[in-house]
Amino acid sequence: MTDDASVRAHYGRNNLFDDIIAALTAAGKDVSRLTVRDLAPVDHFHGRGVEATAELADLLPVSPGDHLLDIGCGLGGPARYMADRFGCRVTGIDLTEAFCETARQLTDCVGLGARVTIRQASALDLPFDAGSFDTAYTQNVSMNIADKARFHSEAFRVIRPGGHFALSELALGTGGAPVYPTPWSDDGSASYLVSEEETLAGLKAAGFEVVTAVDKTAAAMASHQRMRERIAREGPPKFGVHVIMGAGAREKGRNSVRNIEEGRTRPVEILCRKPD
Repeated sequence: MTDDASVRAHYGRNNLFDDIIAALTAAGKDVSRLTVRDLAPVDHFHGRGVEATAELADLLPVSPGDHLLDIGCGLGGPARYMADRFGCRVTGIDLTEAFCETARQLTDCVGLGARVTIRQASALDLPFDAGSFDTAYTQNVSMNIADKARFHSEAFRVIRPGGHFALSELALGTGGAPVYPTPWSDDGSASYLVSEEETLAGLKAAGFEVVTAVDKTAAAMASHQRMRERIAREGPPKFGVHVIMGAGAREKGRNSVRNIEEGRTRPVEILCRKPD
């Protein structure tokens, strides 16, 4: 099985939109009047969820007339967040068609179809002309991509001169091999984590100037502790990313936390700029 097929098989599933609507209904939401905020617990499928998206957005100099690219958009939560917060246009691409279709349906549910476009495509072969976007960003995507050089060079190509590229990713730590299953791999297949240093070197080799690089381990640990305390008070959440992960969600979540706690993985946030 090729890497693309393996990734699609890992993330793809039937009836995802219906499952999300059912979970929203069970959580007491009026599904005829959904907002971007209502969807946030499930449609930011990466470490620390919407909290991490908001911090990444804080880095970006976005104006209402800008056009952003979300590389590996998943269910489209970050794209909708950016469009709603900044009044900008966002195009999201994802390899998994089931995610793309669900993202389109959820976008229509919150009335953002005029500003958010979702396309099925590979991050290694972006279907856009050079300089098409003012800014691009990606969150917890590169761990499934072996060809990091192509990933970085494609992002560089489609961003206009002077534009920015922001990454919120998991880097390989020094605490040993990651423990699986995790949200991005059941058994370590199609998992291509590299160190922060390798990521920064790759971005520079693609032509980017690195503006900032921040270790977000402490933020991740604080977020996990708040989650534990909330579960102790209120019980497991009825609506969250477990709706996407299905069977095995709890083990995958525990391993994700363990990997960070033991230094096997390191969450990092990087902002780059394409020179003028």
